[in-house]
Amino acid sequence: MAPQQKRAGIRRLALGVAAVATTAALAAGLATGVGVGVARAADPRAPAPTPPAPAASPSALTPPAAPVPSTQAAPATTPVPGGEAPAYGVFLKSDARGVARLPLFSHWLGGAELRAGHTYLPGHRWRDIEGSADFLPVWADWRNKKPNRMLVLNVPMQERNEEGVPDSEVRQLLRQGAAGEFDHHFRVLAERLVELKVPDTVIVLGWEMNGTTYTHRCGPDPESWKKYWNRIVTTMRSVPGQKFRFDFTPSRGHDAVPWTRCYPGDDTVDIIGMDSYDQPTGMSFDQQVREPYGLQAHVDFAKAHGKPVSYPEWGLFRNGDNPEYMRRMLDWIEKHRPLYNTITDYCPHGVWQCRANPKSAHVYRSTLYGRTDGASQPLTPTPKPTDPGTPPPPADCTPLDLGSWVEEWLGGRLCLRFEWW
Repeated sequence: MAPQQKRAGIRRLALGVAAVATTAALAAGLATGVGVGVARAADPRAPAPTPPAPAASPSALTPPAAPVPSTQAAPATTPVPGGEAPAYGVFLKSDARGVARLPLFSHWLGGAELRAGHTYLPGHRWRDIEGSADFLPVWADWRNKKPNRMLVLNVPMQERNEEGVPDSEVRQLLRQGAAGEFDHHFRVLAERLVELKVPDTVIVLGWEMNGTTYTHRCGPDPESWKKYWNRIVTTMRSVPGQKFRFDFTPSRGHDAVPWTRCYPGDDTVDIIGMDSYDQPTGMSFDQQVREPYGLQAHVDFAKAHGKPVSYPEWGLFRNGDNPEYMRRMLDWIEKHRPLYNTITDYCPHGVWQCRANPKSAHVYRSTLYGRTDGASQPLTPTPKPTDPGTPPPPADCTPLDLGSWVEEWLGGRLCLRFEWW
């Protein structure tokens, strides 16, 4: 066969295979609501998009291509002597897109194992807090695919949780909660989690209670807040089959009220967490460690109460792309062995979905590249990062492996887009 005829035949075969694959994918998409697209390599001539303004609540942006690593192999991460390696995770999106993006984030980290999956229940109405969100089964399925995974679920303590409810009304709501008026909502949630076969979910209940953002804040009436927390935990623990762990998580520092005033007691707290972002402007990491109610006070308090620590939210913020903060925070996590940590990955905090932080992204990626965690398993040496010229597929597009020769004729890789949420 002449070379031209041979090339034409290969092209017709490639297009035929692609057509069959596309037809099958489209059929599946019509049946399930999944869209089909082609994930193409980023055009290096295209200008980088301008980062959006910070979001007031968890959201996600289109991830950039991998930041350019150095030409040398990334340093190996060593385990902390005498303890389990910290469980790493990431918050990418609350709904099912967050689950779909986890393997892509892992791919960016050279296949690093992500053992903590983190999501949030909405706090608009009580039915949200009862676990009615349609994405909860998707997260439960992710958790149950591997026994060493954990599901971390932030649960509001009040409806209208981000609607600027005044202190006087918050105070009354806390007293109602302390009297048991809202117990039934949390029983419904506990029953639903047990039904979904995630009875060991880590519940981050009433997070950042020492601030002013949320209706479930502690400041207007700390004593009623603590009684309310205890009622919620007692109610959820009364559900047959549950194995929940409750995580008390203030924001770092004094904020509106010292978080120690809100601590409800050792009997109803399993984990003492802290949300710690790189703020305020100009504050060094050493100052974040030493400040009143800061990082050192957190680990000291947890040790005094015999509880493990966690970092459900952490990341960049007021000091921009700050690789020193990133390096020091990762070192802090390795030193203090939290039960889990999940970096917040959207602008301005993140390293993968936010183009604004390339230097910090390089530190994060180089430190965790190829990492595997296990209860008694040493961490593997970190290999050299992949060629930065081959970016991962878009965050909302799950790739189909049809072979490189098919993808060459298509001009990219077919993928499934999760567009129905």
